[in-house]
Amino acid sequence: MGYLDGKVIAVTGAGRGIGRAVALDAARHGARVVVNDLGVAMDGSEPSSEVADAVVAEITATGGEAVANPASVAEMEGGASIVGSALDAFGRIDGVVCVAGILRERMLFNMSEEEWDGVIQTHLKGTFTVFRAASAVMRKQRSGSLVGFTSGAFTASVAQANYSAAKGGIVSLTRSAAAGLHKYGVTANCIAPVAKSRMSGQVPFGFEMGEPEDVAPMVTWLLGDDARGVTGQIYTVNGGRIAVWNQPAEVREMSRDGRWSVEEIGRRFEKELGQERMPILDRLAEMARAAAAQKTE
Repeated sequence: MGYLDGKVIAVTGAGRGIGRAVALDAARHGARVVVNDLGVAMDGSEPSSEVADAVVAEITATGGEAVANPASVAEMEGGASIVGSALDAFGRIDGVVCVAGILRERMLFNMSEEEWDGVIQTHLKGTFTVFRAASAVMRKQRSGSLVGFTSGAFTASVAQANYSAAKGGIVSLTRSAAAGLHKYGVTANCIAPVAKSRMSGQVPFGFEMGEPEDVAPMVTWLLGDDARGVTGQIYTVNGGRIAVWNQPAEVREMSRDGRWSVEEIGRRFEKELGQERMPILDRLAEMARAAAAQKTE
């Protein structure tokens, strides 16, 4: 018996990279798979269903079952089409994994509306359209698993404010799905992968990254029955390392009776409230020191 025997899983962005690895791993563990990919080039041009068809061929060549879907996740009709493909081909939907994404790297002060909208529509809206369509079915059947893909960049990004905002939105969307669908037996979790891909290849990270295939087993596990009690979580996967993120919570407060004055806030701020240091600022300072040291050598 395979871990996902009897389950139907739809994976977006499944024609290449992490999405492909997830689709292949789910099929390897017995799932019937909807392979969704618009098949565009890095700049968003030349859509083609060939990449999705190729992954379907890989799955069926090893005795698995899969169908291709070339719809765009950025449209409501696309999200509905992906879930519809699962229902039409296999009669049910047990899990969706939203990997589809694009990058439009630019400093905030130079970013165009088009660069902002394209990233938000593909990542954040693209997760919503699929979650929306799948959750309506899962609510009625009182089971299912939603898996979103975020990134450590949701905490901050120097040159990808659009991507960071989208990934932060996916975290909040997933947590909201977990809260709203818990009573229906539906789980929702996020993966923050660190792996080599078409997108990550454009960005200098300065640390080791795993392979797409390293990410897939954790996704497969979340889609299975062993993870029915796991919801509202964010997991980083990088090579052989898996980590869980903390849950957002207030850490300190200061209070008074009635309204604050600016002067009183100023007097009490450092001692009672202060601020939480952004880790990215420490990393940037370290990089600046390293660059300065190199110049002096």
